[in-house]
Amino acid sequence: MKLKHILFWAGLLLCLTPVLTSPTALVLGFFISSLGLIPEGLAITKMTKKLLSYSIIGLGFGIPLQQALSVTSHGIGIVIFTIIGTLVIGSMVAKVIGLNSKTGHLIASGTAICGGSAIAAVAPAIEADDDQIGLALGTVFVLNSVALFVFPMIGHLVGLNQQTFGTWAAIAIHDTSSVVGAASAYGTEALKTATTLKLARALWIIPVAFFSAFLFRSESKKISIPYFILFYCLAIAITDLLPQWQVFYHGIFMVSKQLLVVCLYLIGCGISIGRLKQSGPKPFIFGVSLWITISCSSLAWLLTHPL
Repeated sequence: MKLKHILFWAGLLLCLTPVLTSPTALVLGFFISSLGLIPEGLAITKMTKKLLSYSIIGLGFGIPLQQALSVTSHGIGIVIFTIIGTLVIGSMVAKVIGLNSKTGHLIASGTAICGGSAIAAVAPAIEADDDQIGLALGTVFVLNSVALFVFPMIGHLVGLNQQTFGTWAAIAIHDTSSVVGAASAYGTEALKTATTLKLARALWIIPVAFFSAFLFRSESKKISIPYFILFYCLAIAITDLLPQWQVFYHGIFMVSKQLLVVCLYLIGCGISIGRLKQSGPKPFIFGVSLWITISCSSLAWLLTHPL
């Protein structure tokens, strides 16, 4: 076996262990690709799309339906406003700066709902390519890292209580893992509020994925139905109707999270330096601008409408 094959598969196997996180897997894949270590004839894009779908279905087993619906009902107004507002503003800004529409929509979807998971769910629905997915994920991961440190500092600076900070973190921080990290640093009550509300927002992957499929339908006017979202819904329903199998569901959820890490590695392997140069700084500028807009507007609303 060639050395490039060994290194590629070794990197993939490493993604199946707790050693690598999602961001590091993406970077590792990009590094492998940059060194020209991708085996010839390997259908990475096809592999990635299938694994993404399977991962999203499995993640559905980690969504507590009743708890998520309860939290959504209490904060339905701000949830709907921020999700729709982020997608609309994102679409407008992407057009103004000349950013690729699919890349812009992926970043906006990740900002609106739950970061990498939302991007992974929306990507196959709009038939995004690896470069578009990679740019969106890279932007979101960088902002997640910043949020872990910046949000608690701002929260203490403006004197947010535990519940208000938890709500703000769930709205304005992309990935659930980063929401949990920032909220846990702020306090126990903030962590409970942020985690529950973030899981509730994850339910919005379903309508957003279907809307995205309709929005980016082909010229033939045929809509590519994201069937995996239907199985995602089924997984959520099963956990609610048959709660006695929670240990089994948790196992599927954890395996799916690890498969998502593998997906990010494969996405990184499919990104080329040439295309990154062609895209320029626009995706990152777009992501930062959208994030600051949503973070500041939601914070302003929470300060004037204390919980």
